[in-house]
Formats: sequence, C-alpha cells, structure tokens
Amino acid sequence: MGREQWKKIWVGSAGNMVEWFDWFVYATFAVYFADAFFPEGNETANLMNTMGIFAVGFFMRPVGGWLLGRIGDRKGRKAALTLTVTLMSASAILIAIAPTYDVAGYGGVAVLMLARLLQGLSVGGEYAASATYLTEASAPEKRGFASSFQYVSMTAGQLVGLGLQIVLQRNMSDAALHSWGWRIPFVVGALGAAIVFYLRRSMLETEVYAESGAAGQEDRGTLKVFWQHRREAFLVMALTMGGTVAYYTYTTYLTKFLSRSAGMEKSTASLVSFCALFVFMCIQPLAGMLSDRIGRRPLLITFAVGSTFLTVPIMTMLRHASTFWPALGLALLALVVVTGYTSINACVKAELFPTNIRALGVGLSYAVANALFGGTAEYVALWFKNAGVESGFYWYVAGCAAVSLIVYLSMRETRDIDLNRVAAARQPQGRPQQSGATTVTPAS
Repeated sequence: MGREQWKKIWVGSAGNMVEWFDWFVYATFAVYFADAFFPEGNETANLMNTMGIFAVGFFMRPVGGWLLGRIGDRKGRKAALTLTVTLMSASAILIAIAPTYDVAGYGGVAVLMLARLLQGLSVGGEYAASATYLTEASAPEKRGFASSFQYVSMTAGQLVGLGLQIVLQRNMSDAALHSWGWRIPFVVGALGAAIVFYLRRSMLETEVYAESGAAGQEDRGTLKVFWQHRREAFLVMALTMGGTVAYYTYTTYLTKFLSRSAGMEKSTASLVSFCALFVFMCIQPLAGMLSDRIGRRPLLITFAVGSTFLTVPIMTMLRHASTFWPALGLALLALVVVTGYTSINACVKAELFPTNIRALGVGLSYAVANALFGGTAEYVALWFKNAGVESGFYWYVAGCAAVSLIVYLSMRETRDIDLNRVAAARQPQGRPQQSGATTVTPAS
C-alpha cells in the first residue's frame, strides 16, 4: 500500500473511532446515568428505559443512511464524512449537559432522546461513508485488509470509552460517577469530534469515486436502490442480521451481562471487556488479509456456523463466570468467532453496489437491518432477563446467526468484483459486472 492509501485509511479510521466512541459510551456508561433521568424505582426497568432510548438512535440510522448516503454519492465521500462527525459532536454536547429528572423532570429524557436521534443520524451515515471510503481507497487485492480498519477503529473507540470508564471507576467514588462523573466521556467525545472535523476537511477523495463521474448526478434515489438493486439490498440486510446481533451481544452488552447476571464487580467486568476487545481489535486486519487470499464467504460461513452452535454454551458459561480469567477466555472465544463477520462485512457490502450508488446502497440497507436487530439486541436481552427467562436471549442470538448462515451459503463471492463498474447501475438485476482484482486501477 502506498503512502496516500495509508493516509486515507488513517484519516477515515480516526474519525470512525471518535464517532463510535461517542456512540458506545452511551451504552457503557448507561449503568451510571440510567437512574438520573427517571423516577426512583426498579433498577432493571430504568436501565431498560435508558437502553430503549439507545435503541431509538438505531431507528434514525436508516434516515442517516439514506440522507448522508445520497450526500456521499452526489458530493463525495469526504463531504459525508465531515458532516457525520459534526452531528456527532453536537449530540455528545447535548448528553453532557442534559438535566436530570430531579432538575427538569422528563425534560432530561427529551434532551437525551434528541441527542440519540442526532447520533443515529450521524452513525447511519458514518457506516456507509466509511465502509465505502475505506474499500475504495485501497488496492483491489487489499480491500479486505483495508476495510477491516473500520472495525479496528470502531473497537478502538469502544476501548477508549472502556478505558476511560476504568480510570474513572478507580479514581472516583461510585456515588460521584452516578451523580456527575458519567458526563465526562461525553465532553471528551465532543472535543475529539472537533479535532477529527479539522482532519477530515483536508482528507483526500477516493480515485474510484473521482474517476467515476458520479459527482452531482441526480439519477439516484431510495426506490432505485431497493428496486433495481433489491437483491443486493436484501443481501446486505440478511447478512447483517446475525453479525450485528452477535457483535452487540459480546461488546456493548457484555459488561452489563457480567455485572448484572454473573454477579461480577463492575470494574472487573469492564476490565474483561477491555482486554477481550483489545485482542479482537488486533485480529481484524489479520482476518481481512486472509479474506484477500481465500475470499469473503469462507470467513462469513465460519462466523455463522460458530455463532449458531456456540452462542448458547458460551453465554451459559459466561452466566456462571464470576471471576476474571474464565470470563475473559469465553469472551475471547466469542469475539474470535464474530471476527469472521466484522473484519470483512464493510467491503462485502461495498462490493455489492456500483460506485454511483454505493454509499446509499450500503448505508440504507445496513441501517435498516441494524435498527431491527443490532439496536434492539440489548433491549431484547434485558426483556428476557426481566421476564425471568434470560436463556431465551441466547437462543435468539443463535437463531439470527442461523438465518445469516443460509444467506452466506447461497450468496456469490465478492472478492474479485470491479469497484469501477459504474455501468453496472443499469445492468439487469443479479448480473453484476466482475473482473479479476488485478485488472482494477489501484487508488493511490
């Protein structure tokens, strides 16, 4: 990879890290501010309400995928990426200053809801723009490796959030964290977003987009993506289903599961998540490189088979893992399995659509699936727990993976698809133009 390619990946990844830091600290710090916005009562019910607001943010992601995806296709990937981080900064500031229930009643909930809607809009567009940008910015034979940095940066953002949580837990009292300390990460997120905004203003556009002549075209629209490219849109939604549920189960929900279900101390649960996610982050590029050699489908199939048959035993054992090392081992096993999806899903989705509608096609399709399954994963888990049948959630995760497995087994390989196939936007359905990876002009 050339220097300019690494620069594109670095700038795109840095912004993605801040975006997902802001997105995930809501989930990781929810245990501290859940009671601040609702009347005193059932602690699990208050956490469910707070995570319900978290899920609402996911339902704005299709809007973000549609709106910012269109901007990314018409104005360029750079324009969309700059706008997403601006929206994320504004939402972080709102959460940081949101009044509690004691101060403004349910007014604080309204501010929290508005902030989550803005975050959903931002992240809905961020995924599409960054997946498209990272895939297009790389040489054809390195697309799996390059696109794996989307989840490297996503996980890095989550690690920074967890690391900050661990630092605050060790230096502040539990009462102080519940009172005002939970606001600190949102202030940090807003400042980080301001820095990334400056970086993204000087980022380079991808050559695939620049050479496509797509800028300023007006022939793209939501109906076109879901009709002319309905098969690709369905594939993105179906292949996302199992992966996004598994990912949120073993990342944002893991800390709460270990502390509330396994009875582990919050600080220990956070440390388990931090260590497991660090290893998970490091192996993403390795899996991406492997997909460049053997293809995308083998990794996706491995993930789906593992998740279908291992989720129930892993979650059952985690439920009884009250100490650090057993919990870490099980969490690592789960995340190694999930890597088969996370390391390459960005490039697989980008490879399904032609250049002039790639950001919109990826963003809207993915966001719909993520809203339905990823955004509701924690709420579903807490619903099963509140109903006294927590094990039902384990089977739910396994069932979602089984559905995606059917899709992976039936879909075609995408590794050698030519990203420059702009004309494919008007080809007959189901016949994407293909070429060997070596025939595509690498982006510099």
